[in-house]
Amino acid sequence: MNKVYIIFPLVCTLIFGAFYYNFDRHDQERQAKIKATEAAALKAKVEKDIADRAAAIAAAVEASKKREIERKAKADLEDAKKTARQEAEDRRQKTYDERNRARDQVGRLKKDLDEVKGTFTKLEDEKKKHTDELSFLKTYVKQADANVKYYYDLLEKIDAAEKAKAAAAAAAAAAAKKS
Repeated sequence: MNKVYIIFPLVCTLIFGAFYYNFDRHDQERQAKIKATEAAALKAKVEKDIADRAAAIAAAVEASKKREIERKAKADLEDAKKTARQEAEDRRQKTYDERNRARDQVGRLKKDLDEVKGTFTKLEDEKKKHTDELSFLKTYVKQADANVKYYYDLLEKIDAAEKAKAAAAAAAAAAAKKS
């Protein structure tokens, strides 16, 4: 029985040694394959990461250019809006100033119109006064001419009467001398 204690563990150790030798021999190859596979996977992952980083950098640069273009377009649009707003404000101010100037001018023109109407009214009154005076003077001149003619006629009659009286007196004196 003592032999069983020695033989059985010895046989088991030999069987184990055979399996271990077989395992150890193929284990190095298998470990090398695993390491090669892991190294290839790591290398592929690193290459993929490098490619992804390059793509990300290219995309970031492209996005940066796109944002710069958009920023520039937005700035141009804001400048255009600012310019349009300023032009509109200038036009509004100009219109406001022109309206005020026109309103003041209308006030002055109305005042001038009232003065001119007043002047025309005064002139019409003076014209009527002068027309009435002219009519009066024409009538007066006609009457004065008639009076002058009447006085000339009267003077001629008086002169003729005095001549007739002097001729009658001379005839009476001549008749008195003759008699």
